[in-house]
Amino acid sequence: MKMQNSVLRPLDSTVLSLTERTINVLREAIRNGSLTPGALYSVYQIAEDLGVSRSPVREALLRLAETGIVRFERNKGFRVVIPGPKALAEMISVRIALEVPAARRAALVVKAGTDHGLLAECTAMEAAAATQNELLFMAHDQRLHTIILELAGNHYVQRIIENLRDGSRLVGSSTITGSRTLYQVYEEHRPIVDAIVAGDSDAAALAMDHHLRVTGRILLRDAVSRPDAGEHTDDAELWARFID
Repeated sequence: MKMQNSVLRPLDSTVLSLTERTINVLREAIRNGSLTPGALYSVYQIAEDLGVSRSPVREALLRLAETGIVRFERNKGFRVVIPGPKALAEMISVRIALEVPAARRAALVVKAGTDHGLLAECTAMEAAAATQNELLFMAHDQRLHTIILELAGNHYVQRIIENLRDGSRLVGSSTITGSRTLYQVYEEHRPIVDAIVAGDSDAAALAMDHHLRVTGRILLRDAVSRPDAGEHTDDAELWARFID
């Protein structure tokens, strides 16, 4: 049987779908505070602001709702949701479970002399810390973690971690004010990068584990101190239950 000639062109895998681009825009709006936790937003207004139809906005919000950082309200719109202490403890636990072996894997596969961008991002973090530019610092922090996950080679893990980072970030714009300086956060990342570049998988895993646990304890302590923490007001109990 004679096959018909192809009538469809191959998809360009480098081009993100409209839904994916919408997700990225909404994520960034949540990260930079343009979308405020607790405020009610209209799907129609978001679509109009972005210059797209409501379909990709709804699809993007449904995807974000699966991560717990967006909640729909029937016939009203949606809100950005700050995770409660229990949800946050679970997020921290998953991040440790996935990012520590990712750092180990990155150190095992990275090749000496490869321009993977880790050192550049780490240097950029140090420069941003020196000028106290928190927004720029956090952007480089995000990119550094993304590169590590890319080196590890598991795109499903990368997507999960991006969602979890967005959720945990909503507890506070960062863990810096009153807890750590930008330079102290940079100093937690430097051993991770140095170990990966040196191909030391054990050191990379230990350094990542240390960083995530320090960050997690600060986030959880802040979460239980909020007025809406509910019944979960003991961060040590939650830590022991979900992480240790």
